[in-house]
Formats: sequence, C-alpha cells, structure tokens
Amino acid sequence: MIPLGDENRSRSTPVVNYVLIAVNVLVFLYQIMLPTGLQDQFIATYGFTAASLSGPLPSINLFAVLTIFTSMFIHADILHILGNMIFLYVFGNNIEDALGHVQYLLFYFVCGLIATAADFASDPYTRVVAIGASGAISGVLGAYIVLYPYARIRTVVTLGFFFYIARIPAIYFLGFWFLYQLLYASAPDVSGVAYWAHIGGFLAGFLLIRILPKKQRPLPPPPPQYYPGYRPYPYGA
Repeated sequence: MIPLGDENRSRSTPVVNYVLIAVNVLVFLYQIMLPTGLQDQFIATYGFTAASLSGPLPSINLFAVLTIFTSMFIHADILHILGNMIFLYVFGNNIEDALGHVQYLLFYFVCGLIATAADFASDPYTRVVAIGASGAISGVLGAYIVLYPYARIRTVVTLGFFFYIARIPAIYFLGFWFLYQLLYASAPDVSGVAYWAHIGGFLAGFLLIRILPKKQRPLPPPPPQYYPGYRPYPYGA
C-alpha cells in the first residue's frame, strides 16, 4: 500500500518537514553524482555501523556517534528515498502542526536515535552499514496513529496487475504497516531492511507524543456520516 495523502488539515506551514525532505533529496543528489567508488565510500563513511560502537567506551570516537545522525540523510537508491519521503510528506506535516516547529525537529531526531538504538540492540557487532530516514519517520507514524487514528489516508492498493485508490483510516493503515514490520523482524534470514529500527522508531513516537506538550489540539474530525463507527480523535494520554 502506498499513501498518496491524508484528509487531515494542517493549520501551519510544515517548514521543518519541507526542510528535512529537501536536505534528504540534496544529499541523495550529491551522493549519486559521485563516481561509483566514491559513492560506496560516502555510504561507508557517513552511514552507521553498529560494530563501531561495540568496543570499550574509551575507544569509541565522536565521529562514530555522529554517524547515527548523518546516516538518517543517506539512502541506497531512488526507490529507498522516494518511499521514505512520501511517508514523511504525508504524515509529518500534521505532527509538526501539533508539536510546533522546534519541538518537531527534536522529536524527529530523538525517534531516529531510538530507532538506531533498537537496530543496534538487535545485532551490536554487525558491520552492515545502516542508512536511511525510515527510523525517524517511523516515529512520525507512531505519533500519527495516536493523534489521528481515524484520519483517512488516500492509499494506492494493488491487487496483482490492478490497483485502486482507497481511503483507509490511519489506525488500519499504520496498524497493518506496524504488524508487517513485526512479522519480517521475527522472520529468519531476513536482511537488507532494518525492521527493528522501524519498530523502535514507531514505539518511540507512539510513547513520546503522549507526554510531549502540544502546541494546539488537532483540528475537528470530519462529520460522522463519512464512515460508520466513527469516534473522535483521542488526544494525548
């Protein structure tokens, strides 16, 4: 399922969200303009390698810690960055609207940090380089399902060669997404995707949004006749 947008109004311009998307795109453009050998070196240098933090504390250098954050702006290919930026664009604006610009930026990086910690805990001695914004974006998804569970997500649903656009409440769309991460994280011999980072980031956002002060309450939901079983958005906890 691919989200195209949500039917959830924002009161403010999501400046931080736009900047995050722009920085990710600019870094990717810089990366792909490098010669092939230098592209691999760029990823190895600025991506996060768990083994670099697994030694004795005095031997850990500051740059290895900084790669936790630089790795959030590096992507493997066009599909990788396109998927991440679509999710950030669709879901990030409303979380920024609720938290405010500065607090949203801090929230984004804290979720990314916790996501990396979860990935690190799953295999602390791996030398596989972890890259991508998906851990931090997963935190945005976790916050969204708390604040806007019944906001409808315009979604491309594919059935073989056929596809159609459905309007799916966020609680089902994001709930299915989270179950998918759990399923693949527990499957043996699954590599290439940091599913534990997605899970850690999502849970971080899910919990943090409940305790962080909100700039403003979410906008009123659509009238009940739009879909049966409607309930108002819960707010915080």
